[in-house]
Amino acid sequence: MPKSAPKTDTTADATKGGATAAGDREAPKLEVVSRKGTEAEAKAPVAAPVADASVKSAKKKGGGFKKLLLSCVVLAAIGGGAWYGHQWWIDGRFLVTTDDAYMAADMAIMAPKITGYVQSVPVTENQTVVAGQPIVEIDPGDYQLALRSAEAKIDTQNAAIDRIRAQRAAADQQVVQAEADKVADVAALSQTDLNLRRAESLVRSGAGAQAPLDAARSAQAEAQAKVAGADAAIASAKAQGAVLDAQIKEAQAIMGELVVDRDQAARNLSFTTLRAPYDGVVGNLSVQPGDLVSPTRRLAAIVPLDKVFVDANFKETQLHEIAVGSRARVEVDALPGVEVSGTVVSLAPASGSVFSLLPADNATGNFTKIVQRVPVRIAIDADDAHSGKLRPGLSVTVSVDQRTAPGAAPVAR
Repeated sequence: MPKSAPKTDTTADATKGGATAAGDREAPKLEVVSRKGTEAEAKAPVAAPVADASVKSAKKKGGGFKKLLLSCVVLAAIGGGAWYGHQWWIDGRFLVTTDDAYMAADMAIMAPKITGYVQSVPVTENQTVVAGQPIVEIDPGDYQLALRSAEAKIDTQNAAIDRIRAQRAAADQQVVQAEADKVADVAALSQTDLNLRRAESLVRSGAGAQAPLDAARSAQAEAQAKVAGADAAIASAKAQGAVLDAQIKEAQAIMGELVVDRDQAARNLSFTTLRAPYDGVVGNLSVQPGDLVSPTRRLAAIVPLDKVFVDANFKETQLHEIAVGSRARVEVDALPGVEVSGTVVSLAPASGSVFSLLPADNATGNFTKIVQRVPVRIAIDADDAHSGKLRPGLSVTVSVDQRTAPGAAPVAR
């Protein structure tokens, strides 16, 4: 028993020693782990500064680009402002501008003056035509008949006038004949007077009888009656001539009316063909063959594209800066980048509201002051290269140059 105890102790000691040895062997492992952790911890702070440096570098690069971009924008704004300011100083401050302006033209509205059926339409929409070219033709049959009837009436009246003139010539001959008869009757009267004086002388002397005296007196009275008849015949022939003269005048007056009727018939016949009044382009063609047309119906429009102009409505506060004869620049919305030249030719005698269908009545108690606009007409230069592309109704922007006004003083630049 005493020997076993030490064994037990030895075993225990051995166990303890083994445990201690094991513990001694395990301790280094823990230290290794701790070293690895320590190394990891030591490495971590080293990686962080590198990342921070890259971020800071990126931030520095991004900030530099933004500053460069901002500088470019500022410089561009300053440069653009300087350029626009320079342009305004040398040019813009002398311009009176409005965008309340439109192209226009004196268009011809084609409408018939007579009633009839359309026989043909020899043109098409948007076709270019010249002055005198037929646009619409109306059936001329009825108007040709009317012209023939008027001409026939004139021929009849001419025949009537010729007949009356022949009668007038006959009346003149009757006057001549009556005057000749009177001469003979006067000669016969003279002879009877002589015979009567002889018979009276014989009777007074007692050498003659009463019967010859009575016969002489009767012959004298008869001769006097013939002379009076000759005077009456002359007067009648002359009166007949006067009547015929009046008839001729009346016939000529009727002839004048017939000539007017003939001319009116010919004019109506000419209206059966509607012709272009000037060179231009056909627009708004609204008629077809077979249509029954009458006066006041619009059939087509002729637009002279070579004579377009601009009606610009300037504010009343701008009128003192505009003068007839000033040069104008016209920018057409339909032609981007194109500038057309023109000249101010006239200013309207009143504002646009005065000529409106319902002018404003400011005496009713409700009044709001509104800047009025006055139409200003601008003629486009005929030799402008873009004048043929302009169309009435297009929106434009007009700038009138004050420096080009007649008699304008030179402006310092």
